[in-house]
Amino acid sequence: MLDFPRWKIASIIGVLLVGILLAIPSLMPEATARSLGLGWAPRINLGLDLAGGSHILLEADTADVAKTRLSSMEDTIRSEMRKENIGIGDISTANNALTFFIRDSGQLDAAVDKVRTLTAPVGSTGQRDWNVAVVDSTRIVMTPTQGGTDQFVDQAMTGAVDIVRKRIDALGTKEPTIVRQGTDRILVEVPGFSDPAELKALIGKTAKLEFKLVDTTADPAKVAANQPPIGDEILHFQTGAPIAVQRQAILTGTDLKHAQQSYDQNNLPSVAIDFNSRGARAFAEATQANVGKPFAIILDNVVLSAPNINEPILGGSASIAGSFTAQSAQALAISLQSGALPIALKTVEERTVGPGLGADSIHAGVIASTIAVVAVVVFMFVTYGRFGVYANMAVIINVFVILGAMALLNATLTLPGIAGFVLTIGTAVDANVLINERIREERRRGRGVVQSVEMGYKEASRTIFEANVTHAIAAFIMLILGSGPVKGFAVVLLLGIATSVFTAVLFTRMMVALWLRRARPQAIHI
Repeated sequence: MLDFPRWKIASIIGVLLVGILLAIPSLMPEATARSLGLGWAPRINLGLDLAGGSHILLEADTADVAKTRLSSMEDTIRSEMRKENIGIGDISTANNALTFFIRDSGQLDAAVDKVRTLTAPVGSTGQRDWNVAVVDSTRIVMTPTQGGTDQFVDQAMTGAVDIVRKRIDALGTKEPTIVRQGTDRILVEVPGFSDPAELKALIGKTAKLEFKLVDTTADPAKVAANQPPIGDEILHFQTGAPIAVQRQAILTGTDLKHAQQSYDQNNLPSVAIDFNSRGARAFAEATQANVGKPFAIILDNVVLSAPNINEPILGGSASIAGSFTAQSAQALAISLQSGALPIALKTVEERTVGPGLGADSIHAGVIASTIAVVAVVVFMFVTYGRFGVYANMAVIINVFVILGAMALLNATLTLPGIAGFVLTIGTAVDANVLINERIREERRRGRGVVQSVEMGYKEASRTIFEANVTHAIAAFIMLILGSGPVKGFAVVLLLGIATSVFTAVLFTRMMVALWLRRARPQAIHI
């Protein structure tokens, strides 16, 4: 009991001092911390309910899924048939099916076999993501299945969460909440970001960039009537004017290496892009083969511009011009840099949370925490005397250590987190109550002071650890399975469990041991 070597004392005091020092910057305004040279120190982030910010709920646009799948499969079919030297006619995407004919009927079986290898099973149902059928001896029809569509949505939503996170991280915001809800929704909460419209414009933009050749032979009357030639599609400029472009893209956003906001030769905001090696090569080949022809730069099926190819573009770079402001160009650059969303998202709910409610919550939380600390301190002192003082020291230090641990982990404090914090303070002395009552029991049995204290800590520690393990398991389950407020509560609770056990068992034991070693009392009042 009295065996506390200097290294152990130094270790315990060192850990507690580090925790206290880490907590201090979070207890002062950020401007004050910077003025004191503490701007580098980690701070506790405030959640949306405390700091205010933007809340947006996004939902997958399932109507766009079929078009996306058909377009992707069309590109794959063209590429694979070209590799196999199988001649095919124009591909139709009408009636939610992919239809094309084989020029040489002798290659039909090879084409069907190849097409079927492009389909994939859906789970363990035995169903595939596409049905393949042969019609009129030379036509192959591919129809997407419902199971394949559901699987596509699931995979696309997983990718969409990652891309949304990249876009928000590029804003430099702290601790956003980005979680998938259900099968087709994403919840986005960004503390400190008070403009949901700007946030929605950034994360809701699909940012599907395409470069397509303009069909200059298309009949203007049919283009105006939305009747595209075979192999073409009708798109529109930002002004609403229609234009016929080839359905097959010569380049897409997947070939981008870098995008950043820039200015064009007229000093107007634009977006400068660099292609990767494959994209640069494809762009060079396409511009070499189509000098004098216009090509369309398309973003999310809207034509931004359609310049002429005056000469081959061999440098692997290009510029996207349009009716941009510096802010919108920057947002587009972020969207392109993070990649296109694999599925279109639409906003179904948006709101701004003001910081006023959070300030009131923090004020109420501080008052509740103060009352809890004072009540615990008074109770422990009146009930256990000197041992209560040691327990009170542990409670106060524990408050700072929890805050320091949260700052070190860059954790976010939410309103439920404040509730967890107050709960932790109220239960922080449970361990000391168990220890002190066990010491009383040992004294009643006639043991000496040192033996009673040693047995009290030894026997109570087993109960303390077992109780806190079950407590921690429940908090850990909330942390893993919960989201948003539940997770915030679990984080504070887990940290509180760990720090309270450390301060209540090790710290108070050290203080008691040092006192017993120095004073050698013959009796204790507990």
